Amino acid sequence: MCEVFISADPRLYESRARSVRLHGVATSIRLENLFWQVLEEIAARDGMTVPQLCARLHDELEHERGGVDNFASFLRVCCGRYLALQLSGGIPRDRSVPIRSLDARSVLATEPRHAPAAMT
Repeated sequence: MCEVFISADPRLYESRARSVRLHGVATSIRLENLFWQVLEEIAARDGMTVPQLCARLHDELEHERGGVDNFASFLRVCCGRYLALQLSGGIPRDRSVPIRSLDARSVLATEPRHAPAAMT
């Protein structure tokens, strides 16, 4: 089983910092290359750059939740949910379909709901 995971190209789990502007302030975000690749795919679907996508996600998260505690972790979760929603059929795998064109409720209806594991 582990060979499936340990055979990954080491470049995928190397981390890299990128600079983005959030509210006019240059901010550095450090993520593993795999996550940057997924964010590039998400951004490209809607004609954005990764910095533009990050700024938009940050602004919408701040508006919805009132603050952003760990933005890098949030971006990792976004990538995981994007891939999971593709597997569940909520987001088409066809990269030419913009995410903004999808009905959010229909997409989220395909997402399996699991209670988080209890923290010990």
